[in-house]
Amino acid sequence: MSTKDADQSLITTDVQTGSRDRTDRTHETVVKARNLDVYYGDEQAISGVSMDIPEHEVTAIIGPSGCGKSTFLRSINRMNDQIDVCRVEGDLSFHGKNVYDEDVDPVALRRKVGQVFQKPNPFPKSIYDNVAYGLRIQGKADEVDLDDAVERALRGAALWDEVKDKLDSSGLDLSGGQQQRLCIARAIAPDPEVILMDEPTSALDPVAASKIEDLIDELVEEYTVIIVTHNMQQAARISDQTAVFLTGGELVEFDETATIFEDPDDDRVEDYITGKFG
Repeated sequence: MSTKDADQSLITTDVQTGSRDRTDRTHETVVKARNLDVYYGDEQAISGVSMDIPEHEVTAIIGPSGCGKSTFLRSINRMNDQIDVCRVEGDLSFHGKNVYDEDVDPVALRRKVGQVFQKPNPFPKSIYDNVAYGLRIQGKADEVDLDDAVERALRGAALWDEVKDKLDSSGLDLSGGQQQRLCIARAIAPDPEVILMDEPTSALDPVAASKIEDLIDELVEEYTVIIVTHNMQQAARISDQTAVFLTGGELVEFDETATIFEDPDDDRVEDYITGKFG
């Protein structure tokens, strides 16, 4: 940024980027968007977005409310199909296959691209049945050792030690943070490749949120994680890449997280990070 003053410290005064060693990763692209436009009726929510999301890394999507972050996330596994007025144009591919091609089964896609939502949403079932749900509806319950699969998913969500003696208890009886980790266990039980997280800690207290952040750092060893967050400090701590969306659904900048928070190319990104708007 040749036009920037020497005083860059204000960009990182309140936001410090974390340090993760993922130098052995291949950085193969798993999700690719090219000139992606998304409309709700006549209103355009995403405008001309192009980006390559690498596998086995955490990609954070930040920006002010209403800028299209969650719309982009839901486009990846076609959750927007459930909105009648939604229309998608451009290309959005998963391992090189456009997910909006006519021969793509959205249900099969969501087996590979799981999602965790903002508010914990366990089913009114036992802890065990919550985790086993995906395997059962996919017809895999007879193909795997269900007990082993449930335990593995709960361990993967860092919840096993807390619930192993009460698997028959309702998932609704857990604390908010535990419920969110249960939802993560439910998402990873069918063994997806990508996990989408839409503000997964916004409804949690700081202690529970910290556990989710620690868990994300472990999950990325096995999965690709794409997270929408309003918390810039969180994005800086946990992500490898950060995409900045601004009003109008425009992707303003996408780069390594350290670059976004310490030396962004676009003045608007610096203004957003330093709190001048948003």
